[in-house]
Amino acid sequence: MCSAPVIAVVDDDDSIREALGDLIRSLGYRCLGFASAEDFLGFADRPSIACMISDVKMPGLTGLELQDRLNAEGHPPPIIFMTSYADDATKAKAMGGGARCIFGKPVDDDDLIACLHSVVDAH
Repeated sequence: MCSAPVIAVVDDDDSIREALGDLIRSLGYRCLGFASAEDFLGFADRPSIACMISDVKMPGLTGLELQDRLNAEGHPPPIIFMTSYADDATKAKAMGGGARCIFGKPVDDDDLIACLHSVVDAH
């Protein structure tokens, strides 16, 4: 029996992690929440992650710095970014680093779901 894909949510805002977790579980996926990029980097079973949804601006390592770190390690999970700071430079850096989608906050659920499905289906 195949278990549901695991989606990681990396965001320093508890309410966003909870809301995204509810949405992700309603789609039939499993969800793991991380309050920081550092918490995610400390997670031992990162290869089990089918996709990661991350905030861009967080205390400590930013989402873009996390992306750089994961890319340097090799085999990063597909990343979907969310940000309140969706300027062109941020979008270009995220997409240039391999992000699958980048959304401004508040994120439209339908857009996020479509991107998440396309990433997980291709993974």
